Amino acid sequence: MRVLLAAMLLSAPAAAADYVVVRNELIVAAPADAVWARVGGYCAIAEWLPTTCTLEGSGEPGLVRKLVNGTVVEPMVARTARSYTYWQTVGNLAAAGLHGTLAAEPGGKKDSETRLSYTLVYDQAALASDALRISERARLQARFAQALQSMKALAEAR
Repeated sequence: MRVLLAAMLLSAPAAAADYVVVRNELIVAAPADAVWARVGGYCAIAEWLPTTCTLEGSGEPGLVRKLVNGTVVEPMVARTARSYTYWQTVGNLAAAGLHGTLAAEPGGKKDSETRLSYTLVYDQAALASDALRISERARLQARFAQALQSMKALAEAR
């Protein structure tokens, strides 16, 4: 009983998680299958974000992409016909448990349009200060809004 009591007193309570969702979406003037074929490859990120990308492993999920010359590692954890989800295990938001999903779904006002979305989820409690939390969310919102604009331009190019 004393051991149990000592263990309870010495253990610190876990910090409460504070999950943030950063979602960007836009309409692309092209069918979803065509949009996905153009921008949905797991290493296609190097075409619409300023980064390098290499792939390791096989299978989906299970495929691992390494970005920024290997300083960011993102295993794919889920995949559908026109989406994927990854988990950042190494990188500036790995401690925050960053997960991202890119998806292309039929949408918009016409059948020939696609709703392209990029959703990020992470625990901002892992970030050191309120100022950092605010700046990181704004940075991610802007970065992935620009990424979607780049994807749109690629998918709509004739």
